[in-house]
Amino acid sequence: MTRAVCPGSYDPPTNGHLDIIERAAALFDEVVVAVMINKTKRGLFTVDERLALLAETAAHLPNVRVDSWHGLLVDYCAQHDVQAIVKGLRAVSDFDYELQMAQMNQGLTGVETMFMPTKPLNSFLSSSLVKEVATYGGDVAHLLPPNVHKRLLARLAENRGDSA
Repeated sequence: MTRAVCPGSYDPPTNGHLDIIERAAALFDEVVVAVMINKTKRGLFTVDERLALLAETAAHLPNVRVDSWHGLLVDYCAQHDVQAIVKGLRAVSDFDYELQMAQMNQGLTGVETMFMPTKPLNSFLSSSLVKEVATYGGDVAHLLPPNVHKRLLARLAENRGDSA
């Protein structure tokens, strides 16, 4: 069985993330969407909330499951028999950083990284940008799966103290 992992913070999951997950699911027997935990960062959504959003978003993909991990991604790969890391690339700047990571990961454990270019429609898309635009009232519905959009608006309303 070929197994791949799509790591990320997914705070929140975007249509760009979903596109990479769907495309990876077509290439591998199993894809694990791993929410990477960084205890020094405080996300808009908790890790459990992100896992639930991803599980709901990817429910139509029978070979995709979600998990979380704190630590080195290569350790996750070794413990879960993962052969490949799948990373979406939006621009050359992503490649510069991700290439270093891929080379380090391959050198540490031999796990390979597959770079998947994003579709042009998603080339500018990031969770941080979506959160910022939504915070200031911009329409981000077309950038997120419907369940994520609904939850994002609810969370922003909670943070503002709205009764919505």
